[in-house]
Amino acid sequence: MNGWLYDGGGMGLYQEVYDKFGLVPLVCGNTGVQMTGWFRKEIKSADDFKGLKMRIPGLAGRVYQKLGVDVRLLPGGEIFPALERGVIDAAEFVGPYLDRQLGLQKVAKYYYTTGWHETATVSEVAINKVAWDKLPPDLKAVVENACAACNVISEAWCQKNNAEAFEDLVKNQGVIAQPLPDSVVAALRKGTEEVIAEAVAKDPLVKKVNDSYFAYLAKYKSWTALSEGVYHSKVLA
Repeated sequence: MNGWLYDGGGMGLYQEVYDKFGLVPLVCGNTGVQMTGWFRKEIKSADDFKGLKMRIPGLAGRVYQKLGVDVRLLPGGEIFPALERGVIDAAEFVGPYLDRQLGLQKVAKYYYTTGWHETATVSEVAINKVAWDKLPPDLKAVVENACAACNVISEAWCQKNNAEAFEDLVKNQGVIAQPLPDSVVAALRKGTEEVIAEAVAKDPLVKKVNDSYFAYLAKYKSWTALSEGVYHSKVLA
């Protein structure tokens, strides 16, 4: 994600999208990989999604709808009571550290990984373009580099705290953490492709961003298969 944003044309497209709103966007944080979410019952197949009431926002919610999920939009503070009372059956928030702070492990024990929908979630700062244009180049550089530092530091913070929280959830709080079944991932992939295709067909700018990102990803995948992929499957193991 950072490679595409900083060196693959992503930030230029980011700005193009925000031009119509009179804003200047800067990447200013990243949670790293998130989790699929918390479920009160085990997910064994895509059929288990049918009729499931789940808190899940954005494009991922549209994907789940294609699989029969009853999507609910709730702010973070309302997730725990909704799960506790059975208003919803499942919920996605962020990752182990922040999810534990909400107490979600107390009302749902099945914790699925990895977050297929948010593998490198970007946070942003949006600045009024009129105000931004008044800044001299040196102050613009200060803001840009401060945001870039926050981007790196926040991701490192999440990695450290998520690792510790995950261990606690599994070892001490009875959480059952496991990946989604392959058949479920395949169904979610199909739904994702459909949602993206629908968005691309409606808006030329969406298509422009989509084409840029996936062209970059294609090159990255061939590289990472021989670098990080080998590390995780052979060296780290």
